[in-house]
Amino acid sequence: MTQITTRRFLQTAAVLAAGIVLAACGKKEEPAPVEQAASAPAPAPAPTVYAVGTDAAYAPFESQDEKGEIVGFDIDVIKAIAAKAGFEVKLINTPWEGIFNSLGQGDRDIVISAVTITDERKQTLDFSDAYFDAAQLIAVRDNSKVAKFADLKKLKVGVQTGTTGDEAVTKLLGKTNTNIKRFESTPLALKELEAGGVDAVVADNGVVIHHVANNPESKFKTISDTEFAPEQYGIAVKKGNAAVLEKINQGLAGIKADGTYDQIYAKYFGAAPAKAEAPASAASN
Repeated sequence: MTQITTRRFLQTAAVLAAGIVLAACGKKEEPAPVEQAASAPAPAPAPTVYAVGTDAAYAPFESQDEKGEIVGFDIDVIKAIAAKAGFEVKLINTPWEGIFNSLGQGDRDIVISAVTITDERKQTLDFSDAYFDAAQLIAVRDNSKVAKFADLKKLKVGVQTGTTGDEAVTKLLGKTNTNIKRFESTPLALKELEAGGVDAVVADNGVVIHHVANNPESKFKTISDTEFAPEQYGIAVKKGNAAVLEKINQGLAGIKADGTYDQIYAKYFGAAPAKAEAPASAASN
């Protein structure tokens, strides 16, 4: 009885052991953890686009071509600045009389429109570093006896409203003088000169020279005068908009350094701008 019991015990144990071995052999291994797929690179952020106001009636700085697209020296400059500084621009034709208000109201981020940097404008706008040297110039018909700015005192003079030419003529003739004829654009003032409605036009040299060269039938001549102070154009932003101003100045410095600015200048004015001569060293005592 004891032997049978022992034999059975041993048989049972053997069966159990075999079952354990089989169970162990047939056990499914846990699948190895699946590696997470490498995350796709984040898309590059979209470039910042700034709304740029310009009065496209001031060739060769800004005007509209036959397709209605805004073109000109200023346009090439701001596009080159944007490419260098890493932003994009949306050009918007903006009448001169409201162009600075458009910055204050937030409708425009930048204004480039042959804007002369003045102390008065600095009170409400911030300007980039200067990008163009300018001066006022007198346009008259080729038979005119005008030889200098002072000769305009008793004549009818056309100007574009709100420009530095307007300021200069107002100072010479007087604020309420009815001989000052104000127009929405310099080309309109020059058309009035051609028609005989005014005796002279005072405006920025670049615009006057361009018009005279491209309209020989008008039979104009130009007169410069040392009474006109040298001027510089700047790119305007809303007062306190340091972030945009920094980008503009960065881009402007870049295109001046790599020769892009000189190429644009030569495209419109025939040659690269004259470089200012370094001042002579002071003699030692």
